[in-house]
Amino acid sequence: MLSHDAIWNAIDRLAERHQLTPSGLARRAGLDPTSFNRSKRLGPDGRLRWPSTESISKVLDATGATIDQFMSYLPANGRSQIPDGNFPPQASNIPLLGFAQAGAGGFFDDGGFPASQGWDVVEFPADPSRKAGVYALEVQGESMMPLYRDGDVLIVEPGAQVRRGDRVVLKTREGEVMAKVLARQSPKSVEVMSLNPEHPNRAFDLADVEWMARIIWASQ
Repeated sequence: MLSHDAIWNAIDRLAERHQLTPSGLARRAGLDPTSFNRSKRLGPDGRLRWPSTESISKVLDATGATIDQFMSYLPANGRSQIPDGNFPPQASNIPLLGFAQAGAGGFFDDGGFPASQGWDVVEFPADPSRKAGVYALEVQGESMMPLYRDGDVLIVEPGAQVRRGDRVVLKTREGEVMAKVLARQSPKSVEVMSLNPEHPNRAFDLADVEWMARIIWASQ
């Protein structure tokens, strides 16, 4: 039986194989760039939203994939089966942006996923790069010392569950972007600890936070 998660996972995997984000795949297929965003997969009332057969047909046409290739991304016995020879090897390029640029508008969708053609790319091992929507931020300046130095690259996974003690990237609605440690999160506020002891800890009303994403890997 086809599940909601399995269908969306197949779309994410197809995007990855063509070195695209879900937003990039939608754009290539001539769809609204937000069509495949994580935030669009559930309705405001919590009901599941499914991709239409028309949108699936359009992404197949745009990528040159067959319906059999698309179906191969659906899990069988708990595993996705990718037929050998049908696609190139797993790509290891992921979108890259500097922290200074990350505060500007247009680079992220409303869920904190990459949503612009203005990104650079960086090559990384398969483990972090195979996750859908993952992107990289290059540290600029010394504000994150001693943990992260100028030029280090942080791999960020939007949509991943965030827990107390996780290292996160947070963007405020005013455009400020920062890497911190999550200290506390409530339905109304977020408290984060600074990585650099010379910088103060911060607290925000949840309404003032545009998105927060977990740091899953760092190149140092």
